[in-house]
Amino acid sequence: MNDSSASAGEASGSPLLLAGAFLALYLIWGSTYLFIGVGVSHWPPLLFAGVRFLIAGALLYAWLRLRGHPAPSAREWRGAAVIGLLLLGIGNGGVCIAEHRGVASGVAALSVATVPLFALLFAAGFGLRARLGEWLGIGFGIIGMALLNLGANLADNPQGSALLLVAAAAWAFGSVLSKRLSLPQGMMASAAEMLCGGAALLAVGLASGERVTAMPGLAGWLALGYLVVFGSLVAFSAYVYLLANVRPAAATSYAYVNPLVAVALGIGFAGERISGLELVAMLVIVTGVLLVTLGGRTRPMMREAPAGATAKPLAQRSPCDGDR
Repeated sequence: MNDSSASAGEASGSPLLLAGAFLALYLIWGSTYLFIGVGVSHWPPLLFAGVRFLIAGALLYAWLRLRGHPAPSAREWRGAAVIGLLLLGIGNGGVCIAEHRGVASGVAALSVATVPLFALLFAAGFGLRARLGEWLGIGFGIIGMALLNLGANLADNPQGSALLLVAAAAWAFGSVLSKRLSLPQGMMASAAEMLCGGAALLAVGLASGERVTAMPGLAGWLALGYLVVFGSLVAFSAYVYLLANVRPAAATSYAYVNPLVAVALGIGFAGERISGLELVAMLVIVTGVLLVTLGGRTRPMMREAPAGATAKPLAQRSPCDGDR
């Protein structure tokens, strides 16, 4: 994607690939909250996340190298380490710990709806200007999160609530920052970020005293396998593709759709209970995404800063990589 397309607020890349990437984020990532909840009931949370991303990253890296993709340069490894730490180390790690401490998977997904708010604020710091419709949608998201924190799941779990907010902020900052760092080409960015993020999660987990004291049950292994294949190899690669081809506000729009999927799965398969206030919060958050979506159809949701501003070029990723 070049600077002119970014200035116009247009997406680049194949329409079919973009549609498939959005579908993967909306549906697959919505289901990952349930599988994270299952996994952390069998594994220590940070070790679980670390093993997940190390396996997925190693598989993807080996496959790409066998296909002739060049290894990342030292500068690209540094960029991947920063993004991997923010997105996976702090972002996904925070969600895993929160669910391990009793936050329902559907509520965790609703909390991550703050990602677009943080992304908008961080992008503004890089010289991007939001439009009125976008602010209105984000405002509804804030109201929804306030209501959610008054619900039974988070009102009695302030640590879980704080972890989820930090996780959302880290994920949003990493998403915006990824366009301004030197990163590997194409899918190699996904592989490098998962390897770096997974290594950080594993190291922190071991340093904090996490240990696997008993063999995880079958459900724990199945959850790990699902998250490696679908949550990491498929959906995370789709997210990296979108970050390279659409604006951060569009790439993070999954945060409004995932809660619907996560809440439905949590109630249907895990017996989770969602209070009336939390259901109201979900409706308010969904209203927010509708406002953002409708506003984006009539005018750009975000514009680049004027010429001469200090914003750096977009990350060098190939929007035409057919391996995605």
